[in-house]
Amino acid sequence: MSITPQILAAISGAMATYIAEEEACQAAAAGLAAAAQGPPVNLWGMSGRQSAMQLRQLMQRRSLR
Repeated sequence: MSITPQILAAISGAMATYIAEEEACQAAAAGLAAAAQGPPVNLWGMSGRQSAMQLRQLMQRRSLR
């Protein structure tokens, strides 16, 4: 089976469209990532909140028994 010029043109067009869409998606994702940057994450605060929630959960389990 030989590839006719029409088939080759269709394959080339499909590949070009796919590559263009991928580049557009990557550019959009990069733009969203740059815009989504906010204040730095406070790891000490997150740790303290997690500890408080764990203590509350333990207290609730003990009080239900």
